Amino acid sequence: MVKKLLYIFILLLSVTASVAQERKVQNKPYIDYRFLHYGFFVGTHVQDVEFVNNGYVTDTGEEWYADVAEYIPGFSVGVLADMRLNNYFSLRLIPTMHFGQSNVRLREQNSGELSYQALKTTYIAVPLHVKYASERFNNYRPYITAGVSPMVNLTVKKQKQLLVKRFDFMIEFGFGCDFYLPFFKLIPELKFSFSPLNTLQKKRDDLLDANYLKYTASVDEVTSKMITLSLYFE
Repeated sequence: MVKKLLYIFILLLSVTASVAQERKVQNKPYIDYRFLHYGFFVGTHVQDVEFVNNGYVTDTGEEWYADVAEYIPGFSVGVLADMRLNNYFSLRLIPTMHFGQSNVRLREQNSGELSYQALKTTYIAVPLHVKYASERFNNYRPYITAGVSPMVNLTVKKQKQLLVKRFDFMIEFGFGCDFYLPFFKLIPELKFSFSPLNTLQKKRDDLLDANYLKYTASVDEVTSKMITLSLYFE
């Protein structure tokens, strides 16, 4: 899925480069000179979870390891407020909702026994980014962006094998291209997000089945990653 997102984005940029060879009449020539402008976006994303397994062995000799068994595309939607700083830089606030899921596989090293858990997420995120755009040529303007994104997961499920914390924090960077159409800007963007925080909840007061403690004891850290392909409309 990640490769498909990259191929789609590279194709969009290739089409842009092939048609933007000579000067043309500019659409929306003054839109980037506004101090504030707004928009919205829809997109798809893939969530990844990285586990640090510690080789913990239970009293009965079990040794469990966790990894991601399957990547499932999710859905993202949000709004955008863009504040112009100068001809090249702008500050962007992008309240977002991400709906996604990661399927976790827990494997016992000796017997090969498997246990599965669906980590469903509904994130409310408030990314704050700085955008740097190149000089506009005709109706195209590539850019790069970077920032941070505090996040809250509304669908944390208790009494499961592993429990993650409700709050997370992402460091993000991406790139895209502004397409100036007659009535609005269409902006494809590819963004990469990485969390520096360990979101594994080690204290498991929620568990009714003490046997599930072996899964939490077998993992030291859980960190989140995400790749998002979005289409902005400004």
